[in-house]
Amino acid sequence: MSFQIENIALRRIRMPLVHFFETSFGRTYERIMILVEVQCGGISGWGEVTCGENPFYNEEWSDSAWLILRDFAAPRVLGFQFDSAAEVAARTAHIRGHNMASGGLEAACWDLEARINNAPLWKQIGGGARKEIPCGVSIGIQDTVPQLLKKIETEVNDGYQRIKVKIKPGWDVDVIREIRREFPAIKLMADANSAYTLRDLEHLMRLDEFYLMMIEQPLAHDEIIDHVPLQAALQTPICLDECIRSAHQAEQAIRMKACGIINIKLGRVGGFTEAKKVHDVAQAHGIPVWCGGMLEAGIGRAHNIAMSTLPNFVLPGDVSASKRYWKRDIIRPAVETTPNGTIVVGDEPGFGYELDREFLKQITVEEVNLR
Repeated sequence: MSFQIENIALRRIRMPLVHFFETSFGRTYERIMILVEVQCGGISGWGEVTCGENPFYNEEWSDSAWLILRDFAAPRVLGFQFDSAAEVAARTAHIRGHNMASGGLEAACWDLEARINNAPLWKQIGGGARKEIPCGVSIGIQDTVPQLLKKIETEVNDGYQRIKVKIKPGWDVDVIREIRREFPAIKLMADANSAYTLRDLEHLMRLDEFYLMMIEQPLAHDEIIDHVPLQAALQTPICLDECIRSAHQAEQAIRMKACGIINIKLGRVGGFTEAKKVHDVAQAHGIPVWCGGMLEAGIGRAHNIAMSTLPNFVLPGDVSASKRYWKRDIIRPAVETTPNGTIVVGDEPGFGYELDREFLKQITVEEVNLR
């Protein structure tokens, strides 16, 4: 069923994290996020812009995303007649970069189309390979190793199927060794967030002894080529994250043997349409994928759940319970995990949860309506 966007509401919200989250970029204590609401015929679809507060993960941050959405992406979508949400990405494709801004808008349009069709979002995007999502957790750099070990123990006891820890120079080999000594059998991976160069090759080879599932994005955020000799030197699979922004780049990386695994983040690749293409390219080459996280609130988390039902999402992703990050989420009920470390996928229309509108009003710091 075709649809025409009649109104786009942008909301900037501020949410404090339950506990700080540290990567090689620094610490985050609160999230400033942009929510996108698209409306047609009295029905709303919702998206979440997943960029950070600073341009450290990539070139985007919340202030830039606000301007891109308000001044460039939204005007290209407003009033246009779409036969399918799959056509939305093409309307903003001329914008160079800024995938997370455009992706939040595109995801909202998929949610709108699903609600118009009274279908769950996972079905609308062509998912449904599984009705329970295997879940992992991402644990940031801590003040001490004992503090890190305690956090891992808590997450393992909660049933999470995979533990990811952030690493950086000075917080890597010795830390992983302590984790393996304490937890010899858990599924463990390390995420470097581009903290190393090829000069660190021999040092990174020391991680092979800890039988990790993968090392995520060890080299620069825009680097594919240098990952080729690094992957050749490592027994541990490299997972690419930041440098894969399109299906074309995924195809290049796979053909060059720069990685053995790809992390798909909905915002990083610009929304569901491109995410599905990356998924399909990886699947065609026998490369498994998993869903990465960006400290999303409930809308983004629900979208990640839908995406994770696509068939090649065979590894536990960073899709975890709301309570790990928020005292109160913007959706009801909050996302919860089972004792087996999974999230049950529902059949409700759209992204599958109700909005906590009272709380959303409390945490909104800026709002604009575009007609």
